[in-house]
Amino acid sequence: MARTATVTRNTRETQITLTLALDGAGKTDLDTGIGFFDHMLDGFARHGLFDLTVHCRGDLHVDCHHTIEDVGIALGTALRQALGDKAGLVRYGSCLLPMDETLALCAVDLGGRPYFVYDAAFAGPRCGGMDTQMAREFFYAVSYAAAMNLHLKILYGANDHHKLEALFKAFAKALDAASRPDPRIEGVLSTKGTL
Repeated sequence: MARTATVTRNTRETQITLTLALDGAGKTDLDTGIGFFDHMLDGFARHGLFDLTVHCRGDLHVDCHHTIEDVGIALGTALRQALGDKAGLVRYGSCLLPMDETLALCAVDLGGRPYFVYDAAFAGPRCGGMDTQMAREFFYAVSYAAAMNLHLKILYGANDHHKLEALFKAFAKALDAASRPDPRIEGVLSTKGTL
């Protein structure tokens, strides 16, 4: 069964169509109007081996906030839908990812209870057309829309581009690990019997 989902989100601030295929090859078709954000989403898809299409028209004349946050909501919603009932999934995943001088940590639990912990600091306010503080808003939106537990931390680093890229790639690798089916698991991996 294909684990894919398409989400359309239309508000007065953004118009988004997003398609996610969990069992993909890292193919992307991205147009958010923010080149650096597209670069981050491309890294996420390629390193998680997800196929991802995102077309977004947002109120970039205001700033990048609504576009990035709403794409996060759409991605989290698509993820929740594509995962289905989560039967047979590994559920947990983590990654310690180096990016030149930067080291990032990500841990994921697809257990159905949203929680978000984020520890990352940046030297500057922007990378390309993306505000560095919007990384937190993006991942927060993904975690709550997907009902997942997500922890992200920059252990050390100097270059903001490397830090942001490491966060997106570590998230991709951790999510890929957590969303994999394991034939040994019957039903869902929970003592409660439900996720």
